[in-house]
Amino acid sequence: MNLFKRFKGIFNRENERRQTSQSAIPFRLNLLLWIVALLLLTLGIRLFYLQVLNGTSYKALVKQSDTTTETNNVQRGMIYDSTGKVLVGNQAHQAITYTKGSTVTDADMYKVANRLGNYIKVNTERLTDRNQIDYYLADASHLKKVEKVAHIKNGATSSYDDAVKYLNHHPKFFHLDEAEKNKAMIYGAMSGAYSLSTINIKATGVTAKELSEVGEHLSELPGVKIGTAWTRNYPQGKDIQSLVGTVTTTGLPSDTQNELLAQGYSRNDNVGASYLEKLFQATLAGSKSQTEVSTTGNKTTTKLKYAGKKGDNLVLTINGEFQKKVQSILESNYSSAGNAYSSGVYAVVMNPNTGAIYAMAGIDRNPKTGKETVDQIGAINHPIVLGSVVKPATLMAGLMTGVITPSNNVLTDKPIKVAGTSVKASWFNKSGSANMALTAPEALEVSSNSYMMQVLMKIGGMKYSYDTQITLKPSIFTKMRYYYNMFGLGVKTGIDLPGETVGYKGASDQSHIGSALDLSYGNYDAYTVIQLAQYMSTIANGGYKLRPYVVKQIRETNSDGSLGKVQSETEPQVQSVIDAPKSYFNLIHQGLYLVTHGTNTYVTAGKLKDVTPSISGKTGTAETVSEGHETTTLSFAGYAPSNNPQVVVALSIPGSTNDDGGANITMAREIFAAYWKYVAGKPSSN
Repeated sequence: MNLFKRFKGIFNRENERRQTSQSAIPFRLNLLLWIVALLLLTLGIRLFYLQVLNGTSYKALVKQSDTTTETNNVQRGMIYDSTGKVLVGNQAHQAITYTKGSTVTDADMYKVANRLGNYIKVNTERLTDRNQIDYYLADASHLKKVEKVAHIKNGATSSYDDAVKYLNHHPKFFHLDEAEKNKAMIYGAMSGAYSLSTINIKATGVTAKELSEVGEHLSELPGVKIGTAWTRNYPQGKDIQSLVGTVTTTGLPSDTQNELLAQGYSRNDNVGASYLEKLFQATLAGSKSQTEVSTTGNKTTTKLKYAGKKGDNLVLTINGEFQKKVQSILESNYSSAGNAYSSGVYAVVMNPNTGAIYAMAGIDRNPKTGKETVDQIGAINHPIVLGSVVKPATLMAGLMTGVITPSNNVLTDKPIKVAGTSVKASWFNKSGSANMALTAPEALEVSSNSYMMQVLMKIGGMKYSYDTQITLKPSIFTKMRYYYNMFGLGVKTGIDLPGETVGYKGASDQSHIGSALDLSYGNYDAYTVIQLAQYMSTIANGGYKLRPYVVKQIRETNSDGSLGKVQSETEPQVQSVIDAPKSYFNLIHQGLYLVTHGTNTYVTAGKLKDVTPSISGKTGTAETVSEGHETTTLSFAGYAPSNNPQVVVALSIPGSTNDDGGANITMAREIFAAYWKYVAGKPSSN
């Protein structure tokens, strides 16, 4: 009995314990669920706070925490002459600059532009209608006004473009005063900048007052700084600009803007606008500096990653002092040529053994106004009918086709008359009273037109007799030009300057067949003076046609600013070799020597006889028409010393009215003298 009670007691106590335990489980579970619910509620509230109430600010904060790279322009490479003197340098100016932030909006830039426009005045010459429209619409109220008037759906994807179209067709809808145009120009410059790139808002002419006012208000002008800008200067004179070119001062040129933008330039970057500055833009521009900009919240830190590299320098074959002297020689003697109807004068001085250009000078003249401007590059892009200077090439064509030979080349100078054309004769024998037998060298000495025409007719297979029917075929033009091209006449020389022209070819059909006779003595096709220099160099060196060049080296800059390591150097380039015996060239050389040293009554350049070192060359007097008046183009091409050519001088004066004054010979004489003085010193041989 007692045992039973004991078991019963134990059972009752265990049952109570189980009931107590079972009742505790729901309580704990409920407690846990309440805790989870509270945590989820807290998380939901926090997410609501982050994403809904403060989502915009936190997004901006995340963006501000990015690490980006800011770029800045560096100093442009300089251009030196062959002696190491600076032809084109850099001048530093205090400038107002702007660095476009990575999160900057159009509205931000609009505010800055309006504020900055109160303190500085910029050049608005390049302000376009689109610049003004963009500035006007940057004001949100203006955009809404246009949308309302033009019935443009607010918020539509194309609403802005539609507003621009409307204003383009209704320019009177808005009008900017001068102050607003100033601000529009600033806004346009800012808008055209790449993110984190630094541009010049005003690079030159910044006044002390502008610097002071901008400096005082920099805290109100985010992105605006007072910095340094570089512009070109010309220690040896600005005339060299017409050869080396210029650099833009108002951003990318419109004609190449898209191409340059694709290369990574900003719209407001200043780049080479013409000639060497443009051709060697990538070399001269250098590498922009790179600064790492890290932003966390309101804290910004910067770290210079790459200091940038100043542009490499060009060293030219041009001798600066000699260049100025040659230009001066042209200017001082030009009027004596009788230049009332002349379009200019051009000269090239070249090394016949390398192709290096020592000087390239020129004057462009407007015959109607008489205005003269320096035009050194005109020597490569101004075609001229050069006259008798081409006669050595005609003789070489005769020798290479076998119609004359070094031992059999005597022809009689006499007036030439073919049916259907007027009489064509040499300058000294128009009536036939001075008929004379001439060798090929003597034909050059007296500049015989008749001799050259007879050579051409022989090449064309025509048997000539007075007033006979001309039997030449149009193929004679092609054949003669083939030989002229061998020397460089009528083809581009390949000089390392942009804008070279090929010259001009006269009509070559059967109806113009009589003009083939004019072609033989240089009175038909037109060539450039650089072609004339290459042609005479090819004769002087015995048949090697060398590419002319003006850039000798590309060099780095040392830390002290001096010329540094040579990056590349131009080597003489032989474009072709004339496959002719030395005896042919000896015959031509003999003739060119007689032109300046001959004893014939009709010698054409006897004024150069006493010059030392000895000069050999050929004059040219093409009959031309300028401004409705009969004129003469005076030319000269020659080399010195005669038996060891070291320099070639080529020049031409189109439209002269004083062919007896010998301005071409005077210019040549003075240029040769200047070469020995400024470039070569004492010649190695006479």
